[in-house]
Amino acid sequence: MNFISTRHAAPAATLSQAIAAGLAPDGGLYVPEVLPPRRALTAGADLAASASHALQPFFAGDPLAADLQAICREAFDFPVPLLPLATPGDYVLELFHGPTAAFKDVGARFLAACLTRLRRDSDKPLTILVATSGDTGAAVAAAFHQQPGLRVVVLYPDGRVSPRQAHQLGCFGDNISALRVAGSFDDCQAMVKRALNDEALQEQVPLSSANSISLGRLLPQMSYYVHAAGQHHARTGQPLNFVIPTGNLGNAMAAILARELGSPIGRIVLATNANDVLPQYFAGGDYAPRASVATIANAMDVGAPSNFERLRWLYRDDDQGLRAAFTAISVDDAAIRATIAQRHAEHGEVFCPHTGTAVHVLQGLRNQGEGGDWAVAATAHPAKFESIVEPLVGGPVAVPPALADLLARPAHAEPMAAEYPALRERLLALS
Repeated sequence: MNFISTRHAAPAATLSQAIAAGLAPDGGLYVPEVLPPRRALTAGADLAASASHALQPFFAGDPLAADLQAICREAFDFPVPLLPLATPGDYVLELFHGPTAAFKDVGARFLAACLTRLRRDSDKPLTILVATSGDTGAAVAAAFHQQPGLRVVVLYPDGRVSPRQAHQLGCFGDNISALRVAGSFDDCQAMVKRALNDEALQEQVPLSSANSISLGRLLPQMSYYVHAAGQHHARTGQPLNFVIPTGNLGNAMAAILARELGSPIGRIVLATNANDVLPQYFAGGDYAPRASVATIANAMDVGAPSNFERLRWLYRDDDQGLRAAFTAISVDDAAIRATIAQRHAEHGEVFCPHTGTAVHVLQGLRNQGEGGDWAVAATAHPAKFESIVEPLVGGPVAVPPALADLLARPAHAEPMAAEYPALRERLLALS
């Protein structure tokens, strides 16, 4: 299978080429030249088996195809349980049982497993650039830590991630560098995209991306939707609807692709924080990216969601059809806080702010009479946001052992201006 750019001004690439490059040469995002035919996507015995089944058509004919099962086994060695919530028919898909307690571990570990194989015979290090609004950077750092021939440079908005997220980003050292940028996530993302399209820089410092713009992160994220929906359908005979917290739209795009390929997924509703570019669009307005605003659900503080390009590609730029297919709902900080406090007081449930955003949206859907079975994608462990969650639940949130190990390490991040020349100079210094 070949992959093309969403901007249609770059040559087609193989899967290996697209994963290695991260971003297409014309600045677009890689997508399949043709989607695989729909088929019955059922759950395997575990997440790795579900992933191998779902991803096989994308790997067909590629040098990585022979290693697909091994890559999945290597990457997916933790559970993604679908658990019932207090309301009958409501579930939570817990995606935070990986090493950094966030769903980003799924895509990051898969990408690392691919790139270590692709770079095995290379004599020049590859630098992975990643802009993060909180969780992506730590997941990528953990996945690539001490991998030979690979370096990671993480950019994050200084003061706009939680203290524990910031500690994770700077606690690895070795081949991992953390840069705290005096700006927003959108500034970080813009600088990463510019570097990836800087041909002169790439000649001296080969670069790739590990953001959700990377095909190597997007495709494996389909796996947990295929696994959960397949298990649910096998048990109940019913499709599973999803409410997905979204910022850069990668997690939701993975669910949308899984449904397109034949997974028994029903409706997909997008839950955002006060950054309401997507809700404004799906309500009939223009797609109008703007500067992001800071919220307590900081991983969704995105004003220019990159994967919207992929969504438009999937719907062939048919705005009317796209708007008819999805709903996006914005939730402010006050409502997120109230939902976290209420659900704990009434049911003993504890959610991170991003999951709490989606739970609030699901409550609203139920209040409007929405039927069927629904799952909320729980994107991060609440212990990563203790300064927000603990006052709302009236006590400490237990820290998972893997997260506790990372928090016990010393951490350091270098300050950097939100200016591309500053990033370019740092990257050139790596050579």
